[in-house]
Amino acid sequence: MASISDPYVIKYPQIVAVADESGSRVELIEFFDCVGGAMWTQHHYQKSPLVESVQSVGSTTRFMLRPGAVDLALEGSRFPAGISGVSVTENEIAITYIGMGGGGVGATSCRAAAKGVLRERCDPAGGGKIAGATLWLPRRQRVLIGVDDTDTSEEGATWTLVHNIAKAVEDEQSVYLSHTIVQLFPVPYRTKNCVSLVVEFATTEPEHLTERFRELLEKYTLSQKTGMAVYTGFSPSDALLAYGRNVKRGEVGPDLVQNLTDPALRVIMNGRGITGAVAALPFYTRYEEALELCSGKT
Repeated sequence: MASISDPYVIKYPQIVAVADESGSRVELIEFFDCVGGAMWTQHHYQKSPLVESVQSVGSTTRFMLRPGAVDLALEGSRFPAGISGVSVTENEIAITYIGMGGGGVGATSCRAAAKGVLRERCDPAGGGKIAGATLWLPRRQRVLIGVDDTDTSEEGATWTLVHNIAKAVEDEQSVYLSHTIVQLFPVPYRTKNCVSLVVEFATTEPEHLTERFRELLEKYTLSQKTGMAVYTGFSPSDALLAYGRNVKRGEVGPDLVQNLTDPALRVIMNGRGITGAVAALPFYTRYEEALELCSGKT
């Protein structure tokens, strides 16, 4: 008969958090192993006053949070668990969870052993007890990397190359969070499908990450026209989103990229593909809009 080392704990594989420059907004990203537990968490945690929104992306749950501390009026079945504290320092982000019964086990034992946790303080949990925990995580930055035009009409595929590079550069300092294919307007000189890519990282070393990604992209691209752009910031600007939508709706000239003055945006490889590479950036995890094929009239 098979044995289970800890039958009442489901370990979260990894937890990371990113904060904006001022420390006034935090996104908590929890990688989960049990989909039922993740759906239960999303349903209940969104009732916490510190939670502004909740999104499921692949095997992660993403909570948009505001810093603060609150007392949660927990109630069995109706509001059994939530996030009661969020604080940001120069190098760390602390998250406080609380829950009753099984929700308390999730708030403590299940999360405390996750990869990415620097240290933790937990109450005993299980049975009908109310239990809480505070986890300290590295304060990370969001880095978006946009890429276009790596293949030829004979071989290659940009979406696979970008994913494989993202996996190759991932380490404890730079966590690979998401991969988004962005449908662009089908210009005459496209390879076939006219898509670009954006991958998202949470990192403590944005410069090192960018350089390692660039090195592998230059090594493996099959095109002389590859574009690579990097956005280091919590949320892409409205101007960048407007630019991306223009590229999805019709053919644009290279001057539009040059007119973008966002200080968080950097052009790393300035081939013809830079138009699509920059356009992909604001659509990270916005899959429905990213994949929409525009006619040029909408």
